[in-house]
Amino acid sequence: MSDKKLENIKHVINGDYIVIPIETGYIKPNDDLDVIIEPAKELMQDGDYLVIAETPISVSQGRLIDESEYSPSLTAKLLTTVWSKYLWGYVLGPLLGIKKRTIKNLRKLPKETYAHKEVVLQLYGLKHALKPASEAGIDLSNAPGTCVSLLPENPEKVAKQLKNRIGKDVCVMIIDTDATYMKNGNYFTGLPIAIDGIDADNGLFVYVKVHLCENMGSTPLGCSEKMDVESALKIANIAEDYQKSLSTEMKTIHSVKEVLGTEFDEVTIEALDSITHTPAVIIRKI
Repeated sequence: MSDKKLENIKHVINGDYIVIPIETGYIKPNDDLDVIIEPAKELMQDGDYLVIAETPISVSQGRLIDESEYSPSLTAKLLTTVWSKYLWGYVLGPLLGIKKRTIKNLRKLPKETYAHKEVVLQLYGLKHALKPASEAGIDLSNAPGTCVSLLPENPEKVAKQLKNRIGKDVCVMIIDTDATYMKNGNYFTGLPIAIDGIDADNGLFVYVKVHLCENMGSTPLGCSEKMDVESALKIANIAEDYQKSLSTEMKTIHSVKEVLGTEFDEVTIEALDSITHTPAVIIRKI
């Protein structure tokens, strides 16, 4: 694509890379991903990266769970209040240097999150339920009503399938905003899955170790190509930088009301579809 042609396409420059957003409406359960793939076919060149957020992939796969169908156990209630809200919100969080925003959110956890903790317990086990926030990569902020979206099923396979549909020599990557950390050259994440080279499925242990480690940014969950971890993290973080710049970013349930003007458990598909979504970006080396 010539520089002149690029002038007519929305894009930003991030260091040595061009970032081209793919904007859509809300991708609904069981929707095809043509709204991402068709513009990608048109805009991408050999050597480009297509970086896709995990939630639209999960929603398109129908991986939504209605938390209102789960009755919180005593364990879930204790983990939400005593463990997450008070122990982590007021003692362990500040002691271990957890983000101030996370601590603030923990201190105001509503009772409605009892059911969420029960979902984590039943689907991912105690190791992930002990994590006080962002458990198992479950997304509460981009799903309707009392639904949440789980991580995508087999993101590496999905990335390879999407690359085949694009039909060019490109790299497709699916990422999650939950962090990867590094210590002594070793990479790890609390998420249940990640690309080869990142030790995944650590749950709570990440929260215990993070103050001793370097936050490397967003986690690549699956990739159509074999990439070294450093390169994959670099591309993932360029994509995440763009997402952070958007006024419609809903990183947590606490930002839902600000963006959509409604409580997180009252969000409708119509409300989600009323804003512009950027489920993917194309990244090109200049």
